[in-house]
Amino acid sequence: MVKSKVKIVVAMSGGVDSSVAAALLKEKGFKVKGVFLKLFDSDSFKESEKRAKKIAGILGIPFFVLDLRKEFKKKIIDYFIKELQQGKTPNPCVLCNKEIKFGILLKKLRELKINFDFIATGHYIKKRKVQSAKLKATAQNSKLIYKLLIAKDKNKDQSYFLWMLDQKQLKHILFPIGNYKKEEVKNLARKFKLPVFSSESQEICFIGKDLDNFLRNNFKIKKGDIINTKGKIVGEHQGLWFYTIGQRKGIGIGGGPASAEATAGKPYYVLDKNLKKNLLVVTKNEKDLYKKELKVKKINWISGKEPRLPIKVKAKIRYRHKSAIAIIIPTHQCVGMKKNKVRVVFSKPQRAITQGQSVVFYQGQQLLGGGIIES
Repeated sequence: MVKSKVKIVVAMSGGVDSSVAAALLKEKGFKVKGVFLKLFDSDSFKESEKRAKKIAGILGIPFFVLDLRKEFKKKIIDYFIKELQQGKTPNPCVLCNKEIKFGILLKKLRELKINFDFIATGHYIKKRKVQSAKLKATAQNSKLIYKLLIAKDKNKDQSYFLWMLDQKQLKHILFPIGNYKKEEVKNLARKFKLPVFSSESQEICFIGKDLDNFLRNNFKIKKGDIINTKGKIVGEHQGLWFYTIGQRKGIGIGGGPASAEATAGKPYYVLDKNLKKNLLVVTKNEKDLYKKELKVKKINWISGKEPRLPIKVKAKIRYRHKSAIAIIIPTHQCVGMKKNKVRVVFSKPQRAITQGQSVVFYQGQQLLGGGIIES
């Protein structure tokens, strides 16, 4: 395929990563067009849109805006709120990549009859096209499989957020900066005369830095007892959605007849949430937070096919969590267990395994897939 005829739509956030992705593709001779996804009404989104438009101008590429606020609210914000109501700690960025950036975006581009071969983003991850090992490489029965690999910059790697992607989506996606380190990307931005920003957002885009304010705007106070592992009341909580497993600060234990117990000695940690009885369970023993096993639902395998289980992997239970050795065991072979669920047993206990978060599986540099932590 002649590069000058390959059409690529780059999802531009206004940040340095997606800007450099667009610049690299243009430099290589591809026909590049920029798109900004309007997902939410906020000052930061308005500023990001202005930056993206300005950068497209610097690069001399066509630019347009897609208003996906309605879809984003329904699929991401409403999902986030619903999961919190159920006492879980969801990860909306994972679902946004699957449903919005690589789901609805593809659909909208086709609906608008925008001619494109690929969409590209500024994610730090590598994609590799390989021949299926189980099929002979003939024109008649050959099959290509797309693998996802950890980015060159291990510290910026975003594979954790992309485990929900499937082969149909990967066929149309490019990740131009997966083979670069962050400092290299910044240097490329300077080369292309693009703005380099001193700070980057690490927050959920529709919440920003003030999670407490978001929660109080969307959830009512629903007080209940805080109990320790022996069942003794040690305080009063304001609503289970305001707390997460492993939390130490801001639990608010103190005052009342339990104040001496609550404030003496070691701090408390959130250990569990009992939704039916509206109880927040806490512990002073941090070791109680460490568990060796978890159950996973809504499994997605990047290859589209479940590997032969059990299988030894490295697994991450949070984005910044260090991957740990684990065995994935199929639960659907057990009586009464549903399919598309597995057990993950770690070689060493892991801290604060949290219901609703993603657990992601790796072998070497390859992202195998992941799922949602059920318990």
